[in-house]
Amino acid sequence: MDVLGSCGLRSAPAVIRWHSPRPFSAAAIVNLADRALFIKRHHQRVRSVEQLQEEHGFIMHLHAHGVPVSPVLRFADGRSALALEPYTYEVHELGAGTDLYRDTASWEPFTSRGHAVAAGRALGQLHRAARHYAAPPRAAQVLVSNDAIIRAQDPLGFIRGDLERRPALRDYLSRRDWQADLAQAVLPHHRRYHAQGAHLDPLWTHNDWHASNLLWSGDGADATVTTVLDFGLADRTTAIYDLATAIERNTIPWLDIHAGRAGTANLPLADGLLQGYASVAGLEREEQVALAAMLPLVHVGYALAEIDYFHGITRSAGNADLAYHAFLLGHSNWFLRPEGQRLLQHLSDPRRLLGALC
Repeated sequence: MDVLGSCGLRSAPAVIRWHSPRPFSAAAIVNLADRALFIKRHHQRVRSVEQLQEEHGFIMHLHAHGVPVSPVLRFADGRSALALEPYTYEVHELGAGTDLYRDTASWEPFTSRGHAVAAGRALGQLHRAARHYAAPPRAAQVLVSNDAIIRAQDPLGFIRGDLERRPALRDYLSRRDWQADLAQAVLPHHRRYHAQGAHLDPLWTHNDWHASNLLWSGDGADATVTTVLDFGLADRTTAIYDLATAIERNTIPWLDIHAGRAGTANLPLADGLLQGYASVAGLEREEQVALAAMLPLVHVGYALAEIDYFHGITRSAGNADLAYHAFLLGHSNWFLRPEGQRLLQHLSDPRRLLGALC
């Protein structure tokens, strides 16, 4: 039994047109005689059929509510994912639009303010549609992004408790003074966020809103997001968590910072994202304050998930160390330095922020 055959396409000749260079899973665009499909393969230690269906349910809800996503095909058993040892497969219709950022690293900023505005509008549209989706938080543990550590009153205590069900992460952290490291890099931001006392409604969110996960048409002021891709990190968080992730992914030159070069956040891109977002979904003052306070924390849960993945599944010591030092600690520490503080002050200043939204 093959993957396309299980979708009822056994007799169709298939030609691989493109395959992904990204490290976490194998993906390809396959040309058939009359259509093109997107096929993605996961190791079953990363995603089971049931875990993929968690995100597929969200995708299909968004599709039904007018969000431009790539619909998921059903297999012969009616499910939207297929297990063929040792892998799990999913098949999507090919999204409309141009993949302008296909070869762009996940932390490279937008190439124009027009793209930032368009991405902000599309994120606002997704959040409006997601308000009607009431599924519980997902059960998948590997390579997901959520705000559980941010919400915890005692984040270090939360992580200690979480290590009981994440043996690979426990083993990696046992060799480091991680509690002292996080107390220095993360706790100052965590205390500041909780001091705001913000009340944010839970919402299913994308959690990996980067230009390379969007397809496009037009350019400049006419740019439009035509398809939203890759819901692998989606979970039940908050709209502000998703918006903070979008700013972190698309406006800060992390690759320069990781290489030891000066890193200056692109404030016009951040303002463009917020302008586009607020034009569709609105942005209250309490949410603006929470956004600036959450931004230095939004990467923490996913950074720990990457460490767990690299240490426990791919057995890549170098990548696990990079995730710990450059991602987990490095991003938090950058926000304690002048350039990071400059971005946070910009986002939290109502005069400058509201001016950007007009």
